[in-house]
Amino acid sequence: MIKRLAEVAIPVFILAMIVLPQAIRILREYERAVVFRWGRLQKPKGPGLIFLIPWVDRMVKMDLRVVTIDVPQQEVMTRDNVPVTVDAVVYFRVVDPLAAGDEGGEFLQGQLADFADDIAQCARPVAA
Repeated sequence: MIKRLAEVAIPVFILAMIVLPQAIRILREYERAVVFRWGRLQKPKGPGLIFLIPWVDRMVKMDLRVVTIDVPQQEVMTRDNVPVTVDAVVYFRVVDPLAAGDEGGEFLQGQLADFADDIAQCARPVAA
């Protein structure tokens, strides 16, 4: 009886040690998880302890904190030929993690990096 129990318990224990770390995630207060189940978008989860189905669910973390992008300082001329120095900061924040996660999952990494590059491109002074 004990030998039969050991034959069943050991593989179940090994399988649990493989599956549980992939199924349990902990999200901080400022994070939300957008879950894709078989490629279909589920409702956002978090913060706290969330459970995923291993090999079925794909989770993308969305950061809800304010992200700042510094625009390089540049000098411009007004209509009356007075030089003015312009310095700016762009603030960005994800409000709806479901809409941001619907963009393919890499919203903050890809879109925000492209946005920062576009702002830097616009802020460069034009050579005369």
